[in-house]
Amino acid sequence: MRTIYYLIRKEFIQIFRDKFLGRAIFAIPIVQMLILVPAVTFEIKEVRLCIVDKDMTTESRELVGKLVGSTFFKVGHTTFPEREANELLNRDQCDLILQIPAGFGKDIGKGTPTQLMASANAINAMNAQLSWAYLNGVILDYNMNILAREISSRSFSPIPQIEVTNRYWYNELLNYNFYMQPGILGILVLAIGFILAGLNLVKEKEIGTIEQMNVTPVKKYQFILAKIIPFLIIGLIDLALGIAIGILVFNVPFEGSIWLLFLCSTIFLIAVLGLALLISTFSGTQQQFMFTGFFFMIIFILMSGIFTPIESMPVWAQKIDLLNPVVYIMRINRMVMLKGSTFQDIQTEFLALVLYAIATTTLAVNRYRKTA
Repeated sequence: MRTIYYLIRKEFIQIFRDKFLGRAIFAIPIVQMLILVPAVTFEIKEVRLCIVDKDMTTESRELVGKLVGSTFFKVGHTTFPEREANELLNRDQCDLILQIPAGFGKDIGKGTPTQLMASANAINAMNAQLSWAYLNGVILDYNMNILAREISSRSFSPIPQIEVTNRYWYNELLNYNFYMQPGILGILVLAIGFILAGLNLVKEKEIGTIEQMNVTPVKKYQFILAKIIPFLIIGLIDLALGIAIGILVFNVPFEGSIWLLFLCSTIFLIAVLGLALLISTFSGTQQQFMFTGFFFMIIFILMSGIFTPIESMPVWAQKIDLLNPVVYIMRINRMVMLKGSTFQDIQTEFLALVLYAIATTTLAVNRYRKTA
């Protein structure tokens, strides 16, 4: 135990001897949290709309007024020729075109069905789908108003209706920051543990100091533990900073147990640190490790569910995600922070991380070779 203590002390001295690295370890995560949480969002707050109103009646102006009054749409262009509207769409000066045909108001007055034409810029499929959903909601509300006026003009008796009210659980304000902050925390901990720990070992290979350790009676497991524990502590400190920023700056709720979250994050850090050290045993230079490390990090992050639901991925991708530790910490962070989940609710993800941590650290210890 004393040997491990002195090795850990040596690692901390080596880490903070580099003044830039010592500051960056804590400054970069703070900046990342302040920038990424509000910036990484799939919310659409403004849809640039072009109106082609060939009817110019009270009914068409009422529909346009509803769109103008919506918080999502900004009517930046109005035109009569369809060709001009399509050119605006091609030049990316609008996101959606709504064409109101001639006779629109007349058909509504007679009670006959009428049609509208909407053209969406679908280069970004997510934006196109959300824009269409917003437009569909406004048109549906417009239809309900017409129906209500028609019924009230023909009958004075109240019409029985089913009143539907919505309740959103765990994020009633639909604040996207609440969803993103737990995910960014997982990526933050991953970056600190995975990159820095691996580079630290490979750097010793390059400058030759690791050979001095190899000729000592230090055992392999002691050496690996001394490499893991400093970055484990640093990762947990950065996690605490990230949680504090989320609560103080973005008002992200924390409904669950903070000790449960730190316990799961500790296991996750051990898993990724073990993987980083395993990769570093195969790498002879920092460049080799960075190339391999970024390969794994990109896959881990993009397939973690932070941007797209895992259930929407192909079946083969969902099976690959069983080997992705970031998937489990993403679920745990969001469930504990937003839902207040207990250990029983996340025990499957927790056990998966434990197995992952045991596997990676065992492989790292066995793969490391002491050569004198």
